[in-house]
Amino acid sequence: MEKQGNIRISSENMMPIIKKWLYSEKDIFLREIVANASDAITKLKKLVELGEAKGEEEYRITVSTDEKAHTLTVEDNGIGMTAEEVETYITQIAFSGAADFLDKYEKAGGDGIIGHFGLGFYSAYMVSEDIEIFTRSYREGAAGVHWESDGNSTYTIGDCDKETRGTKIVMHLAPEEKEFAKEGVIRSLLNKYCSFMPYEIYLNPKGKDDKPVNTPSPLYLKQPKECTEEEYKTFYRETFSDFNEPLFWIHLNMDYPFRVKGILYFPKVKKQVELERGQVKLYCNQVYIADNIKEVIPEFLMLLNGVIDCPDIPLNVSRSFLQNDKQVQKIAKHITKKVADKLTELFRNDRERYEACWSDIQTFVKFGCIKDEDFYKKVKDIVIYKNLAGEYRPIEEFFGEEVSDEDAKEGKEPKSAYYVSDPDKQAQYIKMFKDAGLDAVVCDTYIDPHFISYLEYKNPKRVRFLRIDADVDGALKEEGEADSEIEEIFKAALGEEKVKISTAKLRDASVPAVVNVAEFMRRMSEMNEFYRMGESDADMTLVVNTANENVLALKNADEEGKKLGAEQIYYLALMAYRPLRPEELQKYTENFNRALAAFLKK
Repeated sequence: MEKQGNIRISSENMMPIIKKWLYSEKDIFLREIVANASDAITKLKKLVELGEAKGEEEYRITVSTDEKAHTLTVEDNGIGMTAEEVETYITQIAFSGAADFLDKYEKAGGDGIIGHFGLGFYSAYMVSEDIEIFTRSYREGAAGVHWESDGNSTYTIGDCDKETRGTKIVMHLAPEEKEFAKEGVIRSLLNKYCSFMPYEIYLNPKGKDDKPVNTPSPLYLKQPKECTEEEYKTFYRETFSDFNEPLFWIHLNMDYPFRVKGILYFPKVKKQVELERGQVKLYCNQVYIADNIKEVIPEFLMLLNGVIDCPDIPLNVSRSFLQNDKQVQKIAKHITKKVADKLTELFRNDRERYEACWSDIQTFVKFGCIKDEDFYKKVKDIVIYKNLAGEYRPIEEFFGEEVSDEDAKEGKEPKSAYYVSDPDKQAQYIKMFKDAGLDAVVCDTYIDPHFISYLEYKNPKRVRFLRIDADVDGALKEEGEADSEIEEIFKAALGEEKVKISTAKLRDASVPAVVNVAEFMRRMSEMNEFYRMGESDADMTLVVNTANENVLALKNADEEGKKLGAEQIYYLALMAYRPLRPEELQKYTENFNRALAAFLKK
């Protein structure tokens, strides 16, 4: 017998939800419907375990597409429903629940809902113009039930001849949503949303040789000691479609005081010039929620690839709740700790491998230190840099003893740690440092300027970083007084307003002059250039080497020779510091040709 009834929510209530909130991710409906099917099987399994129902070992979910009929069907062999339960859970709870959701959502000012759960069955109306349910309860003697509604104000319910236990939902797709009747589209969505659901899911099954489209027992659910290296690599390839082998991984497996399972992979870096966002997939009891949820997964960990399953996180939860929930904060801290522990273990037990991986993981580690103070505290002793000899050294080896407040008042500064930002461009300075027995660290990644500033901020009394060309006058000069005559020659040739002149006897006599830029001023200049506020020479000083014979020879030259020689020495020093600008290159070329012509006439 069939009867009709009224639904307590109308399409006028439904459509605002669809248009305002779910429209951009309408394909989420498939996860909702399949997740409900999974829940129905779980409920039956519990009853079977309690001896209150009869079950079977082969629990499964079947998804079927029909392009001709424009339908999509999801069927399970779970607990099923009686007519009374359909009235309760579908007609009353599902639809009235949607109205409650809309009311709460609007009052919350549109605060996003992680994973969009809580709508369940109703979400199918985002793509359907009519939905039918065929269901039969696990209860003895239960009859089949048929329910149908177009999502407006009425529905029909009656008997049907369904012979097997479980529920089948047939979605009659709206004309503009016919793509969801295509097998390829649905297969892609099942891979995205249902990869690890706990029961086998079959798409358009044809026979005994069919294979499920999901993996009901994913690797991250196993104990780490039960997993092989090849299994970890295979899981990585299949989950992230990356055929580059990961560097190493961290298997999370915790049951108390909260439950977290998952695997985080350190991928090979494809480019050093930018932060490449990874993909950390968040699940709840094997049901996909979303990627890269920073409230649960610390932001810097999103440079990794991984899967994290947190059953203790509610599915229908707002971001503001996650931000303030202490349990969620503990989970995030635990994940951070496990990553830091893995890196420390690798550093201490396999230093060679750690150093081999460093070029790939250094951006992640430095970014993590800047973003997460707890992470910095745990890994600061294992942050390494190459020195001028190409050997890796912990960065703290370049720090000094802490300067006391009393010494600081008397003008004592923390130890200077020299660094190289471009080994090719700064080759001349590197040679001078090596010849003088001085060392420096190579900071040649784009994140290093930010990181060394962070290290200075964290260790203000132990270190200050100076680029290798920032303190030439102080680091490389020998004892001796300034040469005022040489200084005047260069001031006359170059003009005092153009460049500051300083003379010093440097340890390397082969270098006639070098450019020296104060670290603070250079950083300010680079910041201005980064924000396109103009290019400048950052208040540079030309340090003229009075130990160089060509410099000293200027004293005996005529006025024309002094000017030409001083200019060429200046341009040579500039070229070792930065590329010449067009007008500088033109002047350098003219001078060179004049000098060459004079030499050939002799």
